[in-house]
Formats: sequence, structure tokens, C-alpha cells
Amino acid sequence: MKLYYAKGTIATAAAITLHEAGLDFEPVRVNFRTAEQTKPDYHVINPKGRVPALVTHQGILTETGAILEYIADIAPEAGLRPADAFAAGQMRAAMYYIASTMHVNHAHGPRGSRWADTEGAIADMKAKVAETMTDSAHHVESHVLTGPYVLGETLSLADPCLYVACGWLEGDGVRVAEFPRITAFLEAMNARPSVARVIADGMA
Repeated sequence: MKLYYAKGTIATAAAITLHEAGLDFEPVRVNFRTAEQTKPDYHVINPKGRVPALVTHQGILTETGAILEYIADIAPEAGLRPADAFAAGQMRAAMYYIASTMHVNHAHGPRGSRWADTEGAIADMKAKVAETMTDSAHHVESHVLTGPYVLGETLSLADPCLYVACGWLEGDGVRVAEFPRITAFLEAMNARPSVARVIADGMA
């Protein structure tokens, strides 16, 4: 398999999950600084011009949630998706919140041109990021983390996603030290070999 990624993006969650599942893959970096994701060559891989994209023997998958669910399907022994239906629902609720709200809050800073054209409108979005990401941090602290991980003591697919999203908080103007559960979660994740590997490989 090949994983197309850009450093510091949600694609890192796919890399962590692949390592947690014990699956071999080749990381392929997409250079956002040179806008490689907008070029025709990359659009052959992902016409949306986003990361991650996972090349499998059956074809190419895009969208982080879909890629993570695929990994859980092909490596069930890793136990990354709970068998209990309600716990699996809790996991997905966290993942969908990160994708639909927290990720978008963050993207309003570096990617404001997706939603607006005028400099004033883009500046307004950037100015709002610290507030909206702080709101997201409060939600994660109070309603998403139930222990060291999203599902308490057990790592699931939601945790690599949350790890990346929480990694954006400090740069977005959030005082992470004021959120003890998030701080403990980041410490727990940083202690995992999968996270150490992606950091060592320069993917985080």
C-alpha cells in the first residue's frame, strides 16, 4: 500500500492507524508548500486535491474515516474498532465531530480561501479560529474523552484523528495546559510506538 500524506495534516491519523494495525505501507509526501495537491499528476490519485489517499491492491481510497474503517476491516486482530455497537457508535460520533466541526474550525485559518474570496472575509475567519478551536477543546475535554482515550482505556480509530486535531490547538491559539484530559491524552498518544514512528519519519 501507498499512503499519500502532507506533514501535519489529518493524513497523519491514517499513518498512525496503519502502524497500530501492523500493516506495511509506503509513505508518499505531497508538498503543500508547492501546491502539489493542485497539480494534474496528484489529481490522478485524488481528484479532490486532498490528503490522505491510500493506494490498495483494489484501488484508491480517500477520506480519512473511510481509510481508517478499511484498515480496521483488513486487520481485525488489531481491535481498532469495538465489537460493541454502542461503543462503535461513540467512536464514530467522535470521528464525525472531528471531521465536520473541529477540522473545519482549524481549516478556517490556513485554508480560508476555500470559503471566501475577499481579504477581509478571510481575515475574519482567521481571527475566529482561536475562539472556535477553544470551543472544540472544551467539547473534547467534557464530552469526547472518557479516559486516557476516547473509549476510556482502549485505543480506537477515533484516537489517531483526535491526536492530530489536538496537535493543532496550540498553533491555533488554544491554551492546551488548561485542558488536563487533552494534555493526558496527548501524553498517552505520544508514548505509543505508532506515534513515535510517524514523528521519526517526519510525518507528524
